[in-house]
Amino acid sequence: MRQAGRYMAEYRSLRERYSLLDLCRTPDLATEVTLQPIRRIDVDAAILFSDLLLPLEPMGIRFDFVEGEGPVVDEPLRHDADLARVRRFDPRDRLGYVLEAVRQISRALDGRVPLIGFAGAPFTLASYAIEGGHSSSFAHTKALMYGAPEAWHRFCDLLADIIADYLIAQVEAGVDAVQVFDSWVGALNAADYREFILPHTRRIFSRLADDPVASRVPTIHFGVGTGAILGEIRDAGGDVIGADWRTPLDEAWARIGSDRAIQGNLDPTVLLGPLDRIFAATDDVLARASGRPGHIFNLGHGILPSTPVEHVQALARYVHQKTRG
Repeated sequence: MRQAGRYMAEYRSLRERYSLLDLCRTPDLATEVTLQPIRRIDVDAAILFSDLLLPLEPMGIRFDFVEGEGPVVDEPLRHDADLARVRRFDPRDRLGYVLEAVRQISRALDGRVPLIGFAGAPFTLASYAIEGGHSSSFAHTKALMYGAPEAWHRFCDLLADIIADYLIAQVEAGVDAVQVFDSWVGALNAADYREFILPHTRRIFSRLADDPVASRVPTIHFGVGTGAILGEIRDAGGDVIGADWRTPLDEAWARIGSDRAIQGNLDPTVLLGPLDRIFAATDDVLARASGRPGHIFNLGHGILPSTPVEHVQALARYVHQKTRG
């Protein structure tokens, strides 16, 4: 989860010269950043370096990253009329730089490890566009969702189609798996998820399953704070369901169902502690998985910027020592 980033000195060096959007929009730079953790950490897959907000700008939703604040949308969508002005686009055209990065990364990896592509899910993209950035209450998003449900569903249908097109294009370019990433969907209860989100996320996974090329690769569905809606997340789709650290892995898997694989779920803040604490927490996750097939050991969310890279390296080595027969 978020393999590349500020916890690595080589990434910080690039960020001194380039903005985050420069790194995302320049295939050579995105390739370099994707490969940085592969050179340093014994991971089993590479994760495409990109940003889930990239589809917003071709839709007419301009944004930038502000130091200390994160992504900020220039003109948030606050009314149903705003949603109606959003544009459809072809990701193969307007996000071609991401696809070129995928092709370059695939050539550079040369089969060493698979490459995971990703895109943001409808609720997360919609909430960024409506809130204008990070939010703790998602008040604007929910007000629009409740107050203009028909406009909301049209908007999310459009997002779902764009996301599906984008992921299919990533598979065509060479990724070996795709992840639908719903960072903020834990803000919803189960009833609201079923009414306002599930049909649209299911639309994405259905499109992937029906596509002759994309149907060949595994799909991962991950959200944050989703302990209360893991059953609904599962119903929306995905061969693998991600679980964060708030729900013990065995409990999460019981809610998801044994017919799906699970990804997770070490608390990333544990990596800030001493190695014995890291290994003990890792043992707990592995014990809860109890050797069943279908567990992808991972963090429950992204690596924090202050994490010592040596701890990430030690974690990967330890998991391999404990699980490789």
